[in-house]
Amino acid sequence: MKVSGRGDPLVFVHGFTTTAEFWREQTEVFSRLYKVIRINLPGHGVSPRPDDRKYTIAAFADDVLEVYRTLGIDSAVLIGLSMGGTVAQSFALDYPERVRALVLVGATPHGLGEDVNVDNVLQAIEDLGVVTASQNVIERSFGKAASPELLKFAKAEVSQTPASVARQAIASLNASDSRSRLGDIGVPTLVVVGEEDIITPPSESRVLAEGIPGSRLEVMAGAGHFPMLEQPQAFNRLLDDFLNQSTRISPAAALARSRQTV
Repeated sequence: MKVSGRGDPLVFVHGFTTTAEFWREQTEVFSRLYKVIRINLPGHGVSPRPDDRKYTIAAFADDVLEVYRTLGIDSAVLIGLSMGGTVAQSFALDYPERVRALVLVGATPHGLGEDVNVDNVLQAIEDLGVVTASQNVIERSFGKAASPELLKFAKAEVSQTPASVARQAIASLNASDSRSRLGDIGVPTLVVVGEEDIITPPSESRVLAEGIPGSRLEVMAGAGHFPMLEQPQAFNRLLDDFLNQSTRISPAAALARSRQTV
């Protein structure tokens, strides 16, 4: 877990085999006005990976709750990427009083897109090893304009997740299905997807947005599965606008906002 800034809390949750560093382009900008909390899920990146725990959507939602308790957070804006978006949906449905607003990036209400079929991922882990399998997914995750440096960064990050964690996480993600409960999400919700995303295609994000009452869907041009990395300035403007319109910020933050731009 990485914490920076002061103010109303924003809790960021990364996706399958990725890390808290996938929110690196949001950290400095939003730390000016908010307390930015980037969770590094167990088993991912440098986080501990004990054998005696589960690496499932339900377990990760419990990890989010533990972060709330550790930091003394009553409620926060919860922002989830891909699998983190599934975790965020689960958390928002189980603990609605803990979520002030919801942001779902490259997320779906059920599993992943057809390009990341769970059986194919598990077979690739078996045949190629988890590092190569994860890096192959990364190769397909970015839009056409992504730089070689960005791909290099992403490949290094996903290579840290061991096979035992990846197997459990992808199986649980594939089994998750919030479609029948989306109507119960009653907080302001922003759904963001890259126009070139083949991991969680825009059609899946539309299903997600249509199921959540009053949600807002934004399809970002020139981006694949990681719009917050690929088009950070445009993504940050979207997030800032959503936060400004959908959440009540403190007087100090309001004053700071009047003096700064994202």
